[in-house]
Amino acid sequence: MTPPGRVVEAVRAYRLIAAMWVRSTMAYRASFAMTTFGNFAATFFDFVAIMLMFSRVDALGGYTLPEVAFLYGLSAVPFGVADLAIGSMERLGRRVRDGTLDTLLVRPAPVLAQVAADRFALRRLGRVTQGTLVLGWSLTRVDIDWTAARLLLMPVMLLSGCAIFCAVFVAGAAFQFVAHDASEVQNSFTYGGTTLLQYPPTVFAKELVRGVTFVLPLAFVNWLPASYVLGRPYPLDVPEWAAFASPLVAAGCCALAGLAWRAGLRSYRSTGS
Repeated sequence: MTPPGRVVEAVRAYRLIAAMWVRSTMAYRASFAMTTFGNFAATFFDFVAIMLMFSRVDALGGYTLPEVAFLYGLSAVPFGVADLAIGSMERLGRRVRDGTLDTLLVRPAPVLAQVAADRFALRRLGRVTQGTLVLGWSLTRVDIDWTAARLLLMPVMLLSGCAIFCAVFVAGAAFQFVAHDASEVQNSFTYGGTTLLQYPPTVFAKELVRGVTFVLPLAFVNWLPASYVLGRPYPLDVPEWAAFASPLVAAGCCALAGLAWRAGLRSYRSTGS
């Protein structure tokens, strides 16, 4: 278990490095505005594709457009925050290949914090903003019988989803210690995972739904809790309380990702040059 002092040190190092990159970014405000808008527009086209589908159909897997937009927002916002916070983890394979990871190992700061904050890209706020707007629009359109449990589940869902995606980012980075050139594999679970969750679980084969429920538990980001909020049955025979298990799943994912990171870091032997 990581000592509390080590956690405080990691947070401080992350904050200082991220702040340095933010200052560098804001030195060119026009460039920052254009790249942020570009990030917003690029991600917005994902939702445009969904809207085009609904120009031809009334429902997708039994879900209406506002309900799909609800799933979209509940996937895009947590992923956007995770991508903003530690999306730079995907560059680890490049550092392992060219040996620049060695420079991080000799610095008096946790390596994970340094890798996560490296080239902190504030422009990724565009993705978070776009997802938030879609989620907000869906909440004004979707028919939900709001109860105390459903209201409580909304922030829990967003926070837990962010933690799950962060764990996937870290675990994918840990895999790159072994594979060295596996950023695309990592992206298939991060960017590919959020794209998968933007659509209803009812449109996918049950084998795939089982995989993202019991193997790589991305379903706890939005599919399971959102099914409860929308009052819809989940395709698999799971108990109703599973909709509230996202925090436990997130904690488990983070613990496993931490173990994978430590194992990967211990296995690192530099480039040998």
